[in-house]
Amino acid sequence: MQAMKWFSRLGVYLLFIALLVGCDGFNKLVSSNDFDAKYNAAVKYYENKNYTKAIQLFENLIMHYHGKENAENISWYYAQSLMAEKDYYSAGYQFKNFFKRFPYSERAEEALFLAAECKYHESPAYYLDQKQTKEAIQEYESFVDRYPTSVHIPDINAQLDELRNKLMRKDYELAYGYYRVESYNSAYVSLQTFLNNYPDSPYREQAMFYMLASGYEYGINSQEGKMRERLQQVVNDFDRFSTSFHDSKYLAQAQEYYTKAKAALAKLEKKQ
Repeated sequence: MQAMKWFSRLGVYLLFIALLVGCDGFNKLVSSNDFDAKYNAAVKYYENKNYTKAIQLFENLIMHYHGKENAENISWYYAQSLMAEKDYYSAGYQFKNFFKRFPYSERAEEALFLAAECKYHESPAYYLDQKQTKEAIQEYESFVDRYPTSVHIPDINAQLDELRNKLMRKDYELAYGYYRVESYNSAYVSLQTFLNNYPDSPYREQAMFYMLASGYEYGINSQEGKMRERLQQVVNDFDRFSTSFHDSKYLAQAQEYYTKAKAALAKLEKKQ
């Protein structure tokens, strides 16, 4: 039993020594002026998927090999390593830089695609700021303009649909948010804009219903001089909604708004 414990401790000790020696060797390599050895080691680390060390060495090599024989490989492997480590911002920058530095490389098309792909990975959840989503769409569209027959087009089209759906969801939630906080005029205008911008949206049914509901709440609480026009718009909106979604789960509620709007209009007529 004691012997087993001794061997176990010895194994841990030897592993610790090996790690120290390995780290010391790598640090010496980083500070070395033997750039050929650094390059070969960096490529080996990359091939073995040890991207952290590969990145350190490639960063160390970029300036030395600028304009030299291995410059293209270093730039390519460096960007690939960053992407493998999911540092999409840095990877995207390096792929774009690769495309600018080596526009006639056989890897140029792939570099531009991967730059756009990195932007795609940076796109956040729909409820966050969508600046990066819009940038990703622009990057993909620019790629398609430049390489309309690329093998990546089917994937790009699918990802563009995903990104655009994210923007659509964001716009719907913003418009619906006005209804939730009872800002009915803003809700009506925003939902109407949403419907104009996304005529085939899967949120069309909800948007039309909440626009109708917002229109009623805004109209019924308006000054009498404006009430007639706004409640008549509710009646018109109901006609469109019931025609488009005659079996909607919102139809009964929409019918209530329609009935109340008609009743209020009738009262206004009697006052004339």
